[in-house]
Amino acid sequence: MRQRDTTGVSLPSNDGFLLKLELLSDPKLLFVVRGALERLTEVFGFSPPDRRSVTRAVDEALTNIMRHCYDGRTDQPIELCCSRVPPRTPEQANGLEILLCDQGPAIDPAKLRGRRLDEIKPGGLGLHFIRQSMDTVEYRRVGTINQFRLVKYLQPSTQSQTP
Repeated sequence: MRQRDTTGVSLPSNDGFLLKLELLSDPKLLFVVRGALERLTEVFGFSPPDRRSVTRAVDEALTNIMRHCYDGRTDQPIELCCSRVPPRTPEQANGLEILLCDQGPAIDPAKLRGRRLDEIKPGGLGLHFIRQSMDTVEYRRVGTINQFRLVKYLQPSTQSQTP
C-alpha cells in the first residue's frame, strides 16, 4: 500500500474537532486509532519522534481505559476527540488536545500513577510513558463521564504550517 505525501496539507482553521472517533472498548480497534493519530499528527506538523510519542501515549491511555475502567469488556463506549489548542505563551506553538472519554466507574485521581520505576516487573509503566510524552495530562470526572485530557505542543522550530 502506497502512502500519500501529506507535506503542505493544512488542517481546517475552525475551532471544531480535527478528529472525532467513537469506538468500542475492543483492543482490536487500537490499530485503527494508531493509524488515524499517526496521520493526524503528521498533518498537524509534529516531528516523527513526537508523532510516535503522541500515538504511543494515546494507545497506552486507551489500553488503560479498556483494561481498568471496563475490566476487559469489549462492548463499552469510548470517545476520542482531537482539537487544536492555542499556545500557552507567545514563544510557544499550537498544541494538539486529545480528549478520551469513557463511562466507566469514577477513578480516584490519587491512583493515577504508575508503579515505581525501580520495581522490576512487567506492566505499570503506561502512565510514565504518557506523562513523559505529553505536555499536559489531566483527569476529571464530569457527571458520569471520565475525561482524560492529553495535550502536546508543537516545537516552534518544527511548526511549518499553521494548523
